[in-house]
Amino acid sequence: MRYSLDQLQTFAKVAQVGSFSAAARELNKTQSTVSLAIANLEVDVGVVLFDRTKRIPTLTEPGSRLLREALEVLDRCLALDRHAQSFGSATESQITLAIEIPYVALMKPLVAFAEAFPFVDLDIRHPINGDVSALVENDHAQFGVAFAQPNYSPEIEFTQIGKLILSHVVARTHPLAGQKEVSFADLRRHRRLSFSAHSERLPTTEYLQVARRWRAENYQALLEMARNGLGWATLPRQLIMRELTDGDLVELRLAAYPHTDWLLGVDLLWNKSRPLGQVGTWLHSELRRHKVFESDSAGNPTTF
Repeated sequence: MRYSLDQLQTFAKVAQVGSFSAAARELNKTQSTVSLAIANLEVDVGVVLFDRTKRIPTLTEPGSRLLREALEVLDRCLALDRHAQSFGSATESQITLAIEIPYVALMKPLVAFAEAFPFVDLDIRHPINGDVSALVENDHAQFGVAFAQPNYSPEIEFTQIGKLILSHVVARTHPLAGQKEVSFADLRRHRRLSFSAHSERLPTTEYLQVARRWRAENYQALLEMARNGLGWATLPRQLIMRELTDGDLVELRLAAYPHTDWLLGVDLLWNKSRPLGQVGTWLHSELRRHKVFESDSAGNPTTF
């Protein structure tokens, strides 16, 4: 590469302001220095960049095309400078976040995080056996976002950041799909597809105990098994909206709770003994401020 970044910056400035003299003033250089930089750049790239026969220098066709690439190079150089500067600051270079709930519920704070810290990497972890709290307690994740569970470890601090709906569903070909109401006894006659972390520990799950049960460590596996008629499953409604709309899955109406959505709290978890850095403190505040919610069957938000 024969040309320099200084030449590209001068080229972009002349194109922006429309004259060599104006560019010289903004760059705090003499007009002759600007003219020489453009002339040398034209020699280096082998094309004429500006038509100087007119009163105001005008980009030639090759000049217009090369300007777009020059601007891209300058943008990348600016990003490189910002990235290099970030290493000299006190901010963390990476944040690890364990997420159990459907990701769509957290997109707003994650977009804000990307804008606030463009050079901090985010590592999304899948919970081990669904246990987000274990990842946080063992320092495999700075934060966890998961459905609320009782009896967290003493090392775990938490706060509720909203509520989501869990739905009992089956494939449209499943025997339970045609029943207007489903009793607990009906559920017990069929195989349950359960999320490993929640099969025993979620509040009010006593009535979900069955003789036959398949477990999976992620919701996607449960979704595929349910879609193929292998049993009934309890899944976050946000995760299966398309399947419910398309009719691939049918939501069961429980006779005991015919007009009540199963709302479950969503907790933000962190290790109380681990200090948070600048980025961690910001993300902690943003996640606490952001409320996780959806609309229930009556059209009301699940979180206020």
